[in-house]
Amino acid sequence: MADRSSRTVEIVPVTEDNWRTYRDVRLAALLDTPRAFANTYAVSAAYPEASWLARLRTMRVWLAFVDDRPVGTVSLWHSQDQPDEEVYLIGMWVSASARGAGVGDLLVATALDAAGESGYSRVHLEVAEENLPAQRLYERHGFVRTGTTWENPLYGGILEIGYAVRVDPGCSSSVASATVGA
Repeated sequence: MADRSSRTVEIVPVTEDNWRTYRDVRLAALLDTPRAFANTYAVSAAYPEASWLARLRTMRVWLAFVDDRPVGTVSLWHSQDQPDEEVYLIGMWVSASARGAGVGDLLVATALDAAGESGYSRVHLEVAEENLPAQRLYERHGFVRTGTTWENPLYGGILEIGYAVRVDPGCSSSVASATVGA
């Protein structure tokens, strides 16, 4: 078993050069924790290459690598229905092999930094009421409940809870990689 005490985690943007890795990670996420997403493995697995590449034009996406192995992803998406200063954190997932090692924290920090750099002042997300570890992760980064909820009809009406956090537009701590788990 690898030493979890000091593993290098690198967060990289998804581009046309590494989109296939993102697709594979996203599909793994949908298989691993299907109830955490508003999409299904079957629908996503059927997407053609053009659909995956189109995602990269409508959102910013990152991959997390631990010792050169892809283990997670997060995205920022701005809905046309949202105010210009607000963005959504979506598609957050870390593989079971990397959970508890700080990967999720680095992914969230990267997304929040990017939101601020892009001029957004508020980041929203929705998380299943049953997903307590994810709620704790987001709360560590300052997210608070907004009072909004909705039922995700894909998996038996899971209650999704709205969260948001304010970020400082134009500021960044430039999270890109770290050694975690010391």
